[in-house]
Amino acid sequence: MAHAARIERTGGPEVIEWVAVDLPDPGPGEVRMRTAAAGLNFIDTYHRSGLYPIALPSGLGVEAAGEVIAVGAGVEGFVPGDRVTAFGPAIGAYATERNVAADSLFKLPGAISEEVAAAALLKGCTAEFLIERCAKVQPGWTVLVHAAAGGVGTLLVQWLKHLGATVIGTAGSAEKAERARAHGADHMILYHEEDVAARVREITGGAGVPVVLDGVGAATWQASLGSTARRGLVVSFGNASGPVEGVKLAALNQHGSLFVTRPKLFDYYATAEERTAGVARVFDLLGQGVLTPEIGQRFRLSQVAEAHRAIEAGETHGSTLLLP
Repeated sequence: MAHAARIERTGGPEVIEWVAVDLPDPGPGEVRMRTAAAGLNFIDTYHRSGLYPIALPSGLGVEAAGEVIAVGAGVEGFVPGDRVTAFGPAIGAYATERNVAADSLFKLPGAISEEVAAAALLKGCTAEFLIERCAKVQPGWTVLVHAAAGGVGTLLVQWLKHLGATVIGTAGSAEKAERARAHGADHMILYHEEDVAARVREITGGAGVPVVLDGVGAATWQASLGSTARRGLVVSFGNASGPVEGVKLAALNQHGSLFVTRPKLFDYYATAEERTAGVARVFDLLGQGVLTPEIGQRFRLSQVAEAHRAIEAGETHGSTLLLP
């Protein structure tokens, strides 16, 4: 009997139930995947809380890696025993086994483990589109990365350094700041203790940065505006502290004719070609050792509510895995 996380209503971590599931045979175009590791991502908490509305009842989780154990009619390119990974958009990765659309799966290269894939694929693809296709960061630029010690943040730092950028990071503690420095951050700012925008201006000789990558949201919005150079870009891609609301366009003028975007992954991974190219880029950098995800903590899949509490409380660092 398979088991999976389910929610009947939105709310806090307490709404998550761990239940037995009697899976049907995989349907046409589907494969049955046994989970070796699932990744915890902030988007999972948005689905659970109702910030991003989903149809209920529902599973949770979008990212996992494991093994194909059965294939449905019409499936080509996958056979039982294949090592695979998926990062959505379908929800339901918090499960010991599940049926998933074959066209959402990617075969894992031999050098990449299931744990690394679950820790890095969604976050790595997020870093890829943010840096290379959204912000189009160039060598020599200075980029501000909020929450630089988090799962996405550490990969952003590594990717930016690979491109030849200078990285200013923010973190909530000295310990997290040191972790971000270990991944390559050039400067770190403790946002609970320092004026982020003032420190960014000091580091950049008053100019500010051409790009801010902000996955924190409401708590860092003003600091992001104040840190951005004239005609620079604020990429607000997450809501870890809550969504940014009440944005006034005049503020962009007052801070130097700024540009702002609120992107999401699947608008940049909308086609099969975009998905294939982005995943291949991430796999390549993982294989080269350019990207090295830090697995900060592991929970059992059945402990997913505890994992949600930890990430929302800021008690995690790097990537968090959920294991059978």
